[in-house]
Order: sequence, then C-alpha cells, then structure tokens
Amino acid sequence: MDINYYNREKKKIEVEKVYGDKAVKWLYNSMLGKLLSPIVAGSTISKLYGALQSSSISQRKIKPFIEDFHIDMEDYLPQIGHSFDDGPGYDDFNHFFIRRFKDGKRRFPQEPTFLGAPSEARYFAYEKIDESEKIPVKGKFLTPRALINNIKWNDTFKDGPLLLARLCPVDYHRFHFPDKGVVLDEFTNHGELHSVNPIALKKRPDIFARNERQVTIIDTECFGKMAYIEIGATMVGKIVQNYEGPNFKRGQEKGYFLFGGSTVVIIGEKGKWLPDNDLLDYTKKGMETYLKLGAHLGHLT
Repeated sequence: MDINYYNREKKKIEVEKVYGDKAVKWLYNSMLGKLLSPIVAGSTISKLYGALQSSSISQRKIKPFIEDFHIDMEDYLPQIGHSFDDGPGYDDFNHFFIRRFKDGKRRFPQEPTFLGAPSEARYFAYEKIDESEKIPVKGKFLTPRALINNIKWNDTFKDGPLLLARLCPVDYHRFHFPDKGVVLDEFTNHGELHSVNPIALKKRPDIFARNERQVTIIDTECFGKMAYIEIGATMVGKIVQNYEGPNFKRGQEKGYFLFGGSTVVIIGEKGKWLPDNDLLDYTKKGMETYLKLGAHLGHLT
C-alpha cells in the first residue's frame, strides 16, 4: 500500500518512502506479527531500542540514512562541539534524530491572525470531529474525550477544530508552540506504543486513543485555549518537554521526540479558528498535506 501525500510547497502529490515499512506490514498484517504486536507496543522494547540509538555504534547509521532519504543537511546544525567537516556531525543516531535547524531556515507567520505549523509533518485537518468520520481512523478515536481523557478539559474542546500531524522518522523531530501564551495544565495519559504509520492505523484505528499521550493545555494570545498533545509510537525512546515556566512565545521550541515516528495533535475551542481550506480538502480525500515547520495552516474565524 503506497502512502500518498500532498506537498504544498512543491504543489504536487508525492509517495512516501517509509522507514521500516516491511517490519510494520509484517507486524500488523501477518498472523505472527499480530500476536507479537502487543509485546512490541510495550514500553520496555521501545525504550531499549531508543537507548541503542544513543550508543556510539549507532553513529554508523547516520550517513546511509541521510543518503537513503535524501535529507538536505544544509538546513541543519551539527551537534554542539562538532562540525560536518570531521564526520557525521553527531555522536550517535539520537543526536542526529533531534537535530536543530539553522537560524532563519524556518519562520512562523508574523501576522497574528495566521496559525503556524507546530511540527514539520504530514497533516490531517478537521473543522470538528464527527464520530462517523473514518479518515484516517474512526472519528470516535479522535474526539477530545478519547485523546485528552480529562474530565476537567474534555468539554472545553468539544466540536473544536483539530490538527493531526504525523512525524516520520526522516522528519525534524522537535515540536514548537504555535502562538504566544501560557501553560494552564499538563498531564500524561499512560498507554501503549503502537506504530502510527497508516498501515498500522488501518488495522488498529484505536491507536491514537491507546498510545501514551502527553497533554498540555495552553491559552494562546490569538487563538484561545488549545490542547497540545504529543503521542508516542513504536520505538520512541522518550518524549522530552524542554520549555521552562508557564509563559512561551510564538515559534518557541516546546520539546522533542527521541527515535521513532510520532504524532502531534492540536485541538482548539469551537469557533475560535479554522484550518486552511487546502488541508481540509485533502483530508476529505483521505490524503495528508506535508508542511514545513511554521508554515501557514490556519486562521481566525
């Protein structure tokens, strides 16, 4: 099954080259894989695999990975204390995985009424979640109640807009605040670590509601309250929150995922803002839209 997505910047539909696609297909399509998937989705294996990516032996994976997935390293900084002149520029694969952009390579909208992409990822977008919706999963698994699972906040985001950003292993794996604001609450919903690849989602539509989720409730200057949710996935060693204090700026880094594909979800309040029309249109066609970090993806109503 090919995974097609629309690349807005290039204005064309592309086919995703999936890292570990054979393993994902085996895990969720074969009889033995289905029996083993609950074990693989447990945190122990993912943490052990994540730790392996922090070992010096993993450094040898960096150059082939860059070549296989055509990553333009001109956009990125080497690890502090390193340079690209003396090798891969990183001690291990995890340091490469959480690489940072050079200053000025990505910018958030200056117009306060425009919402910028919090992650460099493939996006589905919804004006609101209808439980009958089946793209990319059954709607009941994308409701605020299913994802936030906190009686204090579930109703705050009922019928609000939702952005679902899927980060592949080849992507930049830091995530950012979309607007200036303040953190109101933060908590974790512990769970499993299934793959968030569309191949896996087709077989297990409840993955987003089952996987481990870190939830931050923020109050933004322009767009009202948002539920900012990071969802772990298979082989994600850790989700790291590195912001300090309750106040944050537009575009400020919030945190990062260590090795593995992952997902960021943003849910807004009803009537405050809407995703851009092209994202909504491609979502209705069952296709994600690839956006760079900070790209315009929504606006005030």
